Amino acid sequence: MMGVIRPDWPAPDNVVAGTTTILTDAAELPRDLKLLNQVHGAVVVSAETVRQAEKPLDADAVTGQCSGDLCAVRTADCLPVLFCSRDAAEIAAAHAGWRGLAAGVLENTVAAMSVPPTQLMAWLGPAISQKNFEVGSEVRDAFIAHDPRAAACFERNERGRWQADLYGLARQRLARCGLQAVYGGQWCTFADADRFHSYRRNPECGRMVSYIHLK
Repeated sequence: MMGVIRPDWPAPDNVVAGTTTILTDAAELPRDLKLLNQVHGAVVVSAETVRQAEKPLDADAVTGQCSGDLCAVRTADCLPVLFCSRDAAEIAAAHAGWRGLAAGVLENTVAAMSVPPTQLMAWLGPAISQKNFEVGSEVRDAFIAHDPRAAACFERNERGRWQADLYGLARQRLARCGLQAVYGGQWCTFADADRFHSYRRNPECGRMVSYIHLK
């Protein structure tokens, strides 16, 4: 498995981010890292709330704006999205599987941040590619009901089902929010067994952690 994949964005020096399968490879991650109880929804909480909680919170995104804040999500085919303002005043991490994307987890994350969307950068971390992400018509219908242009992110396969482009759907949603700087999105967790965990490839797999830390 991989060490740490770093975003290719021009983030300020006091922001450290990445995706890892092995927590000890990421020196900036605390051993007692608190994570969310991800429920494939669209609830966003603050890093401070996560720190103070006695048990993992039911949420799929976390924001931070204080020195020392760390935002992290777990994935194994779903899309992790990291956010950073250009001045490093705010950070966020979102877990965006198809249900969360359709429910508006990315829009809610952007809305929870106080800086204008034009001043935000987003990084799309390792997720399953369109080639390997087969879904039913109900998934396509859910996205098209929100925005007919989402049809461009689905291709019908020979079985009469659909290949869904999580990266493309995320880019559409972020663009509608006003984000202009979106990076990443070139991996496939299913196809690259040497580097990534994939639930669709092996339901007994581990999880990757995507994180962003404001030093």
